[in-house]
Amino acid sequence: MNSNIIWMIIGMGIVTYIPRMLPFVALSGIKLPSFLQGVLKNVPYATLGALIIPGIFTINEDVWFGIIGATVAFAVAYLGVNVIIVVLSAIVALSAYSFLFV
Repeated sequence: MNSNIIWMIIGMGIVTYIPRMLPFVALSGIKLPSFLQGVLKNVPYATLGALIIPGIFTINEDVWFGIIGATVAFAVAYLGVNVIIVVLSAIVALSAYSFLFV
C-alpha cells in the first residue's frame, strides 16, 4: 500500500476525531441548562428523521412504494420485533405491492 494513502487515512482520522473530542472535553465540567439538555436529546431523532423521510418519497417514481414500505416498517417496528423481521416485512409488503399494482 502506498504510504500516501496511509498518511491520508491517519490525517482523516485525526480530522474526524478532533471535532468530536473538543466539545466533549470542553463541556465535560459544565452543567448545561435543562432546556438545552432537552434540545440536545432530540438532535439524534431529528437527524434520523431528516435522513429517512426524504428517501421515503424519492425511492421510486411511484410515491406509494416508499409510503407503503415505510408504513409497514414503522408498524412492525412499533410491535418491538427484531430489525430483521421489520426489514423482511417491508420487503414482503413491497413485493406484494409490486406484484399486484406495478
